Amino acid sequence: MPAEDPQEPRRGFSQVLRELADSEHERISIGRILEAFGDRAFGALLLLFALPNALPMPPGTSAILGAPLFFIALQLAIGAQRLWLPRFITERSLKREDFRTLAAKVEPWVAKLERLLKPRAEVMTSYVADRFTGLACFVLALILVLPIPFGNMPPAIAISAFALGIIERDGVAIGVGWAATAASFAILAAFSTAIVKLIEAFAQPVLSFFGF
Repeated sequence: MPAEDPQEPRRGFSQVLRELADSEHERISIGRILEAFGDRAFGALLLLFALPNALPMPPGTSAILGAPLFFIALQLAIGAQRLWLPRFITERSLKREDFRTLAAKVEPWVAKLERLLKPRAEVMTSYVADRFTGLACFVLALILVLPIPFGNMPPAIAISAFALGIIERDGVAIGVGWAATAASFAILAAFSTAIVKLIEAFAQPVLSFFGF
């Protein structure tokens, strides 16, 4: 599938996703997706890997889809002009039927959101702002892969909002991403506190027994 022609009207994420799903290739690789989105690859792949984690998905999905997010977010944070992914990631692929199933879950949500997005609040999508957005996405990707019950959804929502903001240069979407990031940190802090208290509750009887 060829990359976007700058002379043609810009296609939405959902349209490109649909075209990939309807292609004649037996398998859809990450490399092919990277090529299809061209200069929007950063936002597009962030969204593609993050959004499924914001929806009901089988256990273990976050660990599989979370790994590529590290590479993408890190390059966004350091200001890379073109997205590069290692070969072992670009060669990963899904059967066309499986990709269609994934696209069918993601596309309706994105299509609705695309109607609300537009270039605005440029200060949130400036070169410097993008570096902070990339750093936030990198930290969120770390949280996303942690084995926290339902804890992968808030960071996935945050990364998805950031991604949509990057694709459409919408500063309001970026702002939503920052709000969801704060919520993700709050949930992680609450979970950590609960774990510490649980450990203390189990450890106290043992320490008492030994006279501590």
